[in-house]
Amino acid sequence: MTANETPSSPRARKSLILNAFVEMCSGHQSPGLWRHPEDESHRFNEIEHWTELAQMLEAAKFHGIFIADVLGGYDVYKGPRNLDPAIASGAQWPVNEPLAVVPAMAAVTKSIGFGVTVATTYEQPYHLARRLSTVDHLTKGRVGWNVVTGYLDSAARNLGLSAQPQHDDRYALAEEYITTTYKLWESSWRTDAVQLNPTTKTYTSPSLVRPIHHAGKYFTVPGPHLCQPSPQRTPVILQAGTSKSGQLFAAQHAEAVFVAGHSPSTVKANIAAIRTLAAEKFGRDGRAIKFLALLCPVLGRTEQEARRKFEEYQSYGDVEGALALFGGWTGIDLAKYGEEEELRNVESNAIRSAVEGWSKATPEVAKWTKTTVGKHITVGGLGATPVGTAAQVADEMERWVEEADVDGFNLAYAIMPGSFKDIIDLLLPELRRRGLFWEDYAVPRGTYRENLYGRRGQTGPPEDHPAAQYRWHAGVSAEEHPIPE
Repeated sequence: MTANETPSSPRARKSLILNAFVEMCSGHQSPGLWRHPEDESHRFNEIEHWTELAQMLEAAKFHGIFIADVLGGYDVYKGPRNLDPAIASGAQWPVNEPLAVVPAMAAVTKSIGFGVTVATTYEQPYHLARRLSTVDHLTKGRVGWNVVTGYLDSAARNLGLSAQPQHDDRYALAEEYITTTYKLWESSWRTDAVQLNPTTKTYTSPSLVRPIHHAGKYFTVPGPHLCQPSPQRTPVILQAGTSKSGQLFAAQHAEAVFVAGHSPSTVKANIAAIRTLAAEKFGRDGRAIKFLALLCPVLGRTEQEARRKFEEYQSYGDVEGALALFGGWTGIDLAKYGEEEELRNVESNAIRSAVEGWSKATPEVAKWTKTTVGKHITVGGLGATPVGTAAQVADEMERWVEEADVDGFNLAYAIMPGSFKDIIDLLLPELRRRGLFWEDYAVPRGTYRENLYGRRGQTGPPEDHPAAQYRWHAGVSAEEHPIPE
């Protein structure tokens, strides 16, 4: 029996991976909820806000805290280039840089991991490799990198481009980018390069550090890496794209993939495709890739209490802010449609397919207009928002596992920290009763990767991961291990 299995059923059940899904802003997936009297997400500028959250989540044994990020504002709705709805509603605006807060959270915790979003399109791999190595050192190996290519033209315009590069071009750049970082993290320093030998007066052996001499289409990085090998060397590789290019990238590189949809059927095919590609095209164990679905549960001790809570949350939601987020996420400006126009009937295939998905998940909504869409995504964004008792929400989570083959969930909040307190007080005991969530970290004080896989000693990527071939091990000469191209 593996670390992710329990004997509670004839077919072993998955022990769920649970991350808290946050961003260094107010509201994150639930615009307008900063107005709720119990919400504290507006404290995101205070370091205590983050250290208190990290301590609370670690006490509950969450696997990680996943910090999303954007490098621009949501300016599609009522656009073009109109930031007013996002600014006024606080829809992921303002938003701070996420990596900066991770060492503070790590300083007050021991085992919880930290996944951080950083885009490959807008900074050099040499610089980012150093930043991530530094944080991996400071956290004792508890950092993961959510590799994204970006999706907002507003970010591109502020970072020297007139618009984003084309989608497939962004992924081609990301492929070279991540290969370059593997070379820096894994091949530039031999594992035992740092000597700290007072007798020979050698801090680091020069013969055990080498340049990588990377010269590619997008980057020229002679090296060597500025940092000595960190506990994980390569941070846990996370990814969220499910386009054709995104699937290929995930199948080759991702150790965990984030998916979002209002029902398991919307993500099932993507998950199966990535697992198959990983095995057939890249020789990886596709079953070992962890898939985490976006979920924003609204919990009560009774179903009636949960529904009252959900209705209360929706009453604080900002529809304009939600439509601003929708515009940025999809590139679709719903301001072009009439107030009472039925979106099932519009020409856009993207809108119609989205509405069909929502209709199946929320059949009680009679008519889908832009206002209905906005109200619907004010709590939980584009992910699923199950409302009910702990048993009902746990049933829904099990349905996602059975139907979509997910391995866990990124749990978003409606209010901070109240939503997470409800998860801890109500949902986790029910999951543990069912044998679906661990009692403690598999590797206390371990790295993020050790606890993700449930294996002590798995500090580096698995042997079938492409980063593993780059590692320069102790006792191996440079000639015996040339840097792979």
